[in-house]
Amino acid sequence: MCAFANTEGGSLFVGVDDKGYVCGVKNAHKLSEDIPNKIRNTMGVICEMRLLNASGLDYFEIKVDKYPVPISYRGRYYKRSGSTVQELSGVEINRLTLFMQGRTWDSVPVPGISTKELDHGALKLFREKAVESQRLDKKAAGVSVQNLLQNLRCTEGSHLTRAAMMCFHPDPESWVTGAYIKIGFFATEADILYQDEIHGPLLIQVERAMDLIFTKYMKALVSYEGINRQERFFFPPDAFRELLLNAVVHKDYTETTPIQIKIYSDRIWMWNPGNMPEEVKVKDLFKKHVSKPRNPNIANVFFKSGYVESWGRGYYNIELACEETDSKLPKPKAEFGGLTVECRASDQYKELASKWNIGGANRTINRTINRTINSTQETLLKIISENNNCTYEEMVEKAKKARVTIYENLKKLQELGLIRRVGARKNGHWEIVEK
Repeated sequence: MCAFANTEGGSLFVGVDDKGYVCGVKNAHKLSEDIPNKIRNTMGVICEMRLLNASGLDYFEIKVDKYPVPISYRGRYYKRSGSTVQELSGVEINRLTLFMQGRTWDSVPVPGISTKELDHGALKLFREKAVESQRLDKKAAGVSVQNLLQNLRCTEGSHLTRAAMMCFHPDPESWVTGAYIKIGFFATEADILYQDEIHGPLLIQVERAMDLIFTKYMKALVSYEGINRQERFFFPPDAFRELLLNAVVHKDYTETTPIQIKIYSDRIWMWNPGNMPEEVKVKDLFKKHVSKPRNPNIANVFFKSGYVESWGRGYYNIELACEETDSKLPKPKAEFGGLTVECRASDQYKELASKWNIGGANRTINRTINRTINSTQETLLKIISENNNCTYEEMVEKAKKARVTIYENLKKLQELGLIRRVGARKNGHWEIVEK
């Protein structure tokens, strides 16, 4: 009942088994009086009790509404998640408290910060971008820092809020661990060649990350159509900027891990801590959906600066950018307690890379071609291409081989770099790396 009160309310049926059949209770009338009193005395929750009867069997329903304040049972807090009850930790209790108050994480005031401590470069960048995007006119953008932050809803009384601190303070990590972006270039899943960390105000982080990725980590290949010179990245910068902005604006900053970006010779993998809101499903991101930022005040700063839209159009813009450059759509997935997005190189980019032997493309292709595989491995590749969720048992049946043989040959295919396992053993899937 505590969990129901802390989530969306709900009903508990007493005298009904797990399959929904009425089995009845003894002393139903007495219980219907005692239980509401105990709930009220232990949690201060007023519930509705309905005594019911089916086929001569007494049972009852206890109904509780969602409460506007956090409810504890014997000093502990619980919430409902699907069909389970979960006990809340310290951070989750803070989230619950904010949720009950109708507040968000980024709206909380931070004592001890003055406008004099803010990064002048970040403030200048915001003013320039806001005027350039016509989200603010010169007069509105040119007001004092204090008035600007008030207009952006980044103050509460005399205090600056977390939104102001995250977007404009030179070192937000003084208050928020993991408020940075980590980038690495990987030759293989196990071999990292070089890496960088980007710190500072969120507005500056986005600019630095984009500049670093598309100069140091990802090279443009040049081709000619007639006399026209064309530069092609393996994923369009405009589309990646949208993905990066989504990650920064929607990150759960109560988590202590940074945004992580892994870059390979032909793909980008990015992970952003923070589960998706219940109203927005991953499968619907490329469809029309509601805009529900985790950090609406941070999102407002980025909106006023012209970085993001406010109507959930980010993935629509990504789709347009990919269509214009004939690039592959990124693949978002909810996993590892957040959102991962994988962006793969277009076929045109791969052809150019192979032609000019950029990034070891020819070496990779030749290495794969020169490695022969046996008939069992060829069969396993075919099975995986038809169903990448296939289990060991299904492979054993289809390949007509012993389980140990299947295991050894899958391991060999992974060593050759032809397949990889994505996710956990039970809920993961196979992926063919090179056909």
